[in-house]
Amino acid sequence: MKNRSSLLAAWIVGLLTLHVPSPARGADATHDVVIVGATPGGIMAGVAAARAGRSAVILERGEHVGGLPANGLGATDIGTRGATGGLFLEFVGRVKRHYVETYGADSKQVRECSDGYHFEPRVAEAVFEQMLAEHLDRLTVVRNRQFDADPENVDLEDGRLVAIRVRDRKTGAVETYRAQVFVDATYEGDLAAAAGCEYRVGREGREEFGEAMAGRLYKPWGGQPAAGSTGQADNAIQAFNYRLCLTKDPEDRLETPRPATYDRAEYLSLADDIREGRTTAPADDKGPKPTALAWNAVGRIFNPVATPNGKVDANNQHWNFVSSDLPEENWPWPTSGWDWRDRFADRLRDYTLGLLYFAQNDESLPADFRARCREWGLARSEFVDNGGFPRQVYVREGRRIVGESWFTAKDAVPVRPDGRPPLHADSITASHYALDSHAVRKREPGRAHLDGFFSSPSRPYTVPYGVIVPKKIDGLLTPVPVSGSHVGFSTLRMEPCWMALGEAAGEAAALAVETGVAPRRVDVAALQGRLLKHGAVLMYFRDLKPGAPHFEAVQAFALRGWLGPDAWLARAEEKPTEAEARDWLDRAGGAGMGLEQALALTRGELLEKLRESSR
Repeated sequence: MKNRSSLLAAWIVGLLTLHVPSPARGADATHDVVIVGATPGGIMAGVAAARAGRSAVILERGEHVGGLPANGLGATDIGTRGATGGLFLEFVGRVKRHYVETYGADSKQVRECSDGYHFEPRVAEAVFEQMLAEHLDRLTVVRNRQFDADPENVDLEDGRLVAIRVRDRKTGAVETYRAQVFVDATYEGDLAAAAGCEYRVGREGREEFGEAMAGRLYKPWGGQPAAGSTGQADNAIQAFNYRLCLTKDPEDRLETPRPATYDRAEYLSLADDIREGRTTAPADDKGPKPTALAWNAVGRIFNPVATPNGKVDANNQHWNFVSSDLPEENWPWPTSGWDWRDRFADRLRDYTLGLLYFAQNDESLPADFRARCREWGLARSEFVDNGGFPRQVYVREGRRIVGESWFTAKDAVPVRPDGRPPLHADSITASHYALDSHAVRKREPGRAHLDGFFSSPSRPYTVPYGVIVPKKIDGLLTPVPVSGSHVGFSTLRMEPCWMALGEAAGEAAALAVETGVAPRRVDVAALQGRLLKHGAVLMYFRDLKPGAPHFEAVQAFALRGWLGPDAWLARAEEKPTEAEARDWLDRAGGAGMGLEQALALTRGELLEKLRESSR
C-alpha cells in the first residue's frame, strides 16, 4: 500500500495532468465570459460563471494556476475568520478535508492546517485544479497564453470591450477571444489598461482622502509616524518578494545554492543589525521591544508561519531593515512589459536565495546563528519543476483601476468608536484585514523604518460593487486590480477578498449575459441574492454564518440599515422589540402583517416574512 505522501503526490499529478479543450490556434474563440489570469480571483470568477451556466475561459500566462496561495502564501491573510464566505470558504473547507482524508481527523497535519487556513502550496494548487476540473463542460483553462497591455490587443465597439488577442508562448501564434463580458484578474491590471481604463499607480498624498497612513511615511513597527513622514504623494509602490516554503526536514530540505549574481554587500547591514540587536521596533526606556519569533534563527531573517508537514510560509520579516522584500526596484512593474518583469523576477529570485545563503554561510554572522539557519532550506516536495522555488512573484500592488466606487481607508475603519465602517448597500462581500503596506524604499540613514511600511487597524467592512466596475469601458470587470487609494487597496489586496470579488465578478458577468445588459447595469439586488444563495457574506455578524436559518433575509435587510449601522450581532433567534417590529413593518409598507403577528416571530422569521412579501 502506498504511503500517504505517495497518495498525495499521485492525487496532485492526476489533477495537474487533466487535459482540457483548447481553441484552434489563430482562430477566433467565443465564450460568454473571458478571464485573463488564473489567480485565485480569476479562478473563482470562472467557477462562478460556469456554475451559473455560462461558458467561460481562463487565459493563464504560466503552466500553473493559483497565484500566490499556490506559490508559498500558505498562511492566509484574514483578520476575522467568517468575514468572507462563498467560494473562498469552500476553498478553505476543501483544504481541511484534504488533510483530514489524507492523514486522519486527529492528525498533526489537521491541527497545523488551522481549519484549512494554513496549507502547503501543492495542496492549494491541487484544490484549485479540483475546483476547475468540476466544471469542464463550461470552463476551460488555456495555459501559456500571454496578454500584453497594448491597445492593439483589444477591440472596442462604442466603448465596449468585445475581443482580445493573446500570444501562445510556446508557438508564438496569436489567438483572438471574443466574449460578452471580460474579467481582468491579473495582479497588474493589464487588460483594463489596454482597454483604456483610467488607473492609478503610486501613493496619494495624505490630504487627498484624509488618510493617516498615506504618502511618505516612516513608522516604527507598532509605533507612531516618525520624523520625515511628510505624507507627500509619489509614484512609489510597495515592495514585492517571494513567499518561500521552507522546511527543517532533512529528507525534504534542499541545500541553498549560491546565486551566480550573489553580492554579499547587499546583506552586510543585516549582520550589523543582528550583532547590535537593532530592529525597527519602537524603543522604550528598556530598549527595543523583544519579539515572540525565533529571533536566534531563520526567524530573524524571515517571518515564518507554520504550515503542515513541517513547513513554513516564510514572508518578509517586518522587524528588519533588510529581509526578503526588495523595495524600489519593483516600481516599474505595474506598467512594464513581460520582458522587464521576467528580468526583475530573476533578479528577485537571486536576491532571495542570496539572502538565505548569506544567513547560512557568511562569516560576518555568529557561527551558532549560521548553524541554526542551515537547518532550514527550500522544500524539495514543493515546486518540483522549479527547484523548490516559487514560480510567482508576490505582486502586492499593480495598477489600481478607477471604478464606479473608490475605496479608501475610511471605508475600512469605524465611523464611531466600537462601530462599523461605512455601510455599502451594494456590498458584494464583507472582508477584514488591517490596512497594510510593505516598504516602498530601501534603507535610509537615520530613519525609524523603511518608508511606506505600516499596519493600521480596521474592522470588518463591506465592499461596494462599484470597485470592480471600471468607469467608461463596458463589458469589463476588474476584481483583482480593484478601485481604491494606495491605503484603501492595502486591505482589499488580500487573497480571501480577491477570491470573493472574483466570485462576484463571475456571477455579475453571468447575470449581465442573461439579461443582455452591461455589467455596470446589472440589478445589484439580484446579484446579491445569487451570491447569498452560494454562501457569500455581504455583511459580517458575529452570530450569523452562511447556512444559518434566515441568513439571506438578515443579510439583505441589514445592508439596507434595518438592523442599525453599528450592530455586530444579528440576534436572529431573539424576538424583536416593539419598536423594531413597528420600524420594520413601516419600512415594508405593512406587508399585510399586524404588529401582534410580528411580535410573535423571531427577528429572523420576521425578516424572512417581509422578504417574501416584497418579492
